[in-house]
Amino acid sequence: MLKPRAKEIARERIDILVKSALKEKDEALAAQQARQAKKIAMRFRVRLPYEAQQLYCKKCKAFIVPGRSARVRVGRAKTRAVRITCLRCGHTYRKVLGRNKDL
Repeated sequence: MLKPRAKEIARERIDILVKSALKEKDEALAAQQARQAKKIAMRFRVRLPYEAQQLYCKKCKAFIVPGRSARVRVGRAKTRAVRITCLRCGHTYRKVLGRNKDL
């Protein structure tokens, strides 16, 4: 069984890698950092934070950066949802937002 301190260090390292990958201009280096973060999470059996989970395509598992490697759109119809399209594989997935009572 892993020590709690090791898991805490793993979480910190994952956070550092994901933030660094988001800031990185070089796509290959950003993808490598994101892969490393995912490997650390699997090795130490730590869940990726929700914010980090949203940065991976659900189909091709590639690291996506909103605006660079993914298109993000907010729907204005009856059901408000954010549509995220991976520009590598073309997969679109939706996250439904809470209902706005002002409408």
